[in-house]
Amino acid sequence: MKVRGIAELGGLAGTTLGPTEWHEVTQEQVNLFAAATGDHQWIHTDPSRAAEGPFGGTIAHGYLTLALIIPLWTEMLVIEDIGMGVNYGLNKLRFPTPVPVDGRIRLTAHIAEATRLDENSVQLTVDFTMGLEGSEKPAVAAQALYRYLA
Repeated sequence: MKVRGIAELGGLAGTTLGPTEWHEVTQEQVNLFAAATGDHQWIHTDPSRAAEGPFGGTIAHGYLTLALIIPLWTEMLVIEDIGMGVNYGLNKLRFPTPVPVDGRIRLTAHIAEATRLDENSVQLTVDFTMGLEGSEKPAVAAQALYRYLA
């Protein structure tokens, strides 16, 4: 979906977007995330040890899976003619199912609220569900807040 400007963003309440295409989570992504955050726990970065662990292999960090919402969100919603957008925070976040390395995820979004803050800004409250191929439970369930400024 493509929208233009603050006024169109303000009219998105109740809109559901997605799902996106499937995206594979690789060991390279997991290793880069571990290097960036300093979280080198073996369930993420040691395939040999993780094969004997509780998940049968390495899994993505929960916060890596959360971070992948951003590129998938921008795949679903293109916003033109605004000055900027910022992540404002999360109201809710859960990781019901771990994402195995080489697993595939996709995102669905429901815009629960679109609140005009003033004539030059709007806040979106978005309910995200990150699906995991082959799993009935999602990998991520999150309610995020985004602020967009003209």
